[in-house]
Amino acid sequence: MPNRLETDKMNKTPKRTLVIVIAAVAALGSAFAQSPTHIQTEKSAIASAVWAGNMLFVSGTSPSPVTPADRAKGTPAVYGDTKAQAVSVLGKIETTLKEQGLTMGDVVMMHVYLVADPANAGKMDFSGMNAGFTQFFGTAAQPNKPARTTVQIVGLVGGGALVEIDAVAVKPAK
Repeated sequence: MPNRLETDKMNKTPKRTLVIVIAAVAALGSAFAQSPTHIQTEKSAIASAVWAGNMLFVSGTSPSPVTPADRAKGTPAVYGDTKAQAVSVLGKIETTLKEQGLTMGDVVMMHVYLVADPANAGKMDFSGMNAGFTQFFGTAAQPNKPARTTVQIVGLVGGGALVEIDAVAVKPAK
């Protein structure tokens, strides 16, 4: 049977947890208190990004081809290896952030989706993706690194694309 001190500690833990949960919910509530602002064009099926309070949610971004498809010759687009594609995608995300008054240093979370690379024995090229990623994060010019999840998936909408990344950035308080 627990002594009085142990009982007091056990009773305070749920209260402390409840206070933390309430604070987290309040913080999220204030982030979403404002109406969201959708960054979108009429021709796109989805928003390229959405503001919710001081948070910018950037949609999944795919690479641009190194060599565009030539329909007349029947050749497909060439996107390059995983590193080249990661650099392309992160460059596009950087442009979206810049247009919204943010930088890569404001990114707090990223989800990276990698397709198995036939040139890498059918496995995702995690080191190639990281080689591109480290050009944008953890550098002398931009030392911040976001939280990140990286997963291998079966495929992406664009044929030949090996990388898609979405991001969440937070506008710094003034």
